[in-house]
Amino acid sequence: MRLLVSGGGTGGHIYPALALIERLKQVEPDTEVLYVGTTRGLENKIVPDAGIKLETMQMQGFKRSLSLDNFKTVYLFLKSVHHAKKIIRDFKPDVVLGTGGYVSGAVLYAAAKHHVPTVIHEQNSVVGVTNKFLSRYVDQIAIAFEAARSQFPAAKVTMVGNPRAQQVAAQTHSDFSWTEYGLKDEVPTLMIFGGSQGAPKINQTVVDAIPEFNKRDYQVLFATGQKRYEHVKEQLKDVKLGANVKVVPYIKDMPAKMPKVAALVSRAGATTIAEVTALGVPTILIPSPYVTANHQVKNAQALVRKNAGLMITEDRLDARSLLVQADKIMQNADLRAEMAAAAKKLGKPDAADHLIKVLHAAIDEHQ
Repeated sequence: MRLLVSGGGTGGHIYPALALIERLKQVEPDTEVLYVGTTRGLENKIVPDAGIKLETMQMQGFKRSLSLDNFKTVYLFLKSVHHAKKIIRDFKPDVVLGTGGYVSGAVLYAAAKHHVPTVIHEQNSVVGVTNKFLSRYVDQIAIAFEAARSQFPAAKVTMVGNPRAQQVAAQTHSDFSWTEYGLKDEVPTLMIFGGSQGAPKINQTVVDAIPEFNKRDYQVLFATGQKRYEHVKEQLKDVKLGANVKVVPYIKDMPAKMPKVAALVSRAGATTIAEVTALGVPTILIPSPYVTANHQVKNAQALVRKNAGLMITEDRLDARSLLVQADKIMQNADLRAEMAAAAKKLGKPDAADHLIKVLHAAIDEHQ
């Protein structure tokens, strides 16, 4: 298969695509892939590091208020469509997959106009502007949350899950030891992680809660985010950390560590949801309020409704609310087991395989 993939800006659009590509190359080793992203997005590092050829184009989003920048956005979109048509002519893909971000709008639109098979994958429960626009042009639509189904033309939609789930589902066993962090393997561990850059409100809340976490009979591993680590260290300079609490800037290779996590505190991005449901990790979700259409709350609610997770909205987040929910999970092994089982029921451990079938279905429509 010759696959052209487009998605950019955030890891939530990139990592599912990389997981799909990894699986596709396992089952169809002769697959050739070209990734099209933006000039400024995270894909500029992540995609080449994964050994995948990348082409970029300049894009920007629409402003929600009247702005002269929107004229530039239209210009860049039309320019990118023209650029995308050239890429498509040169690469000659069998199918084009869009995983979100403004760049995928131009690429998928160009592919559809060229009568090339097209598929979009929507990772979130609330459909983004780009995928709503593309839904009228593409052949197939793959979703990760049932809540997204009603926001698309029904005949095109297939539930597949998030390919990232299949990638991490293999991490059912880990040789990792908590002793690497100076913690104990036999003690339940709560991991707190606000994203690679950290989340200021989560960080401040954990700093305020650490004197109480010091007294708990469970362990806490708190990742501040690389760029916020020094600030958190300064805030904690007069606070003695208990032997059961460790503060680090970042946690490398989280999927390898998550099978040993008793519970997780995190944002409610699509990739996180895919990982915790694939692995069956009880989670306290703190949705980011800084996302389109508040979609992380909707993502979190999908777990809360099935008793697979707890949620604290950021406006209600403080040391007390975090400690109450952490204690609720960490001091009740039976509850953790129930939540883990409920999370696994929501997981889609074969999501990448399902998405590959959708890609083939789009190709078959054009034959």
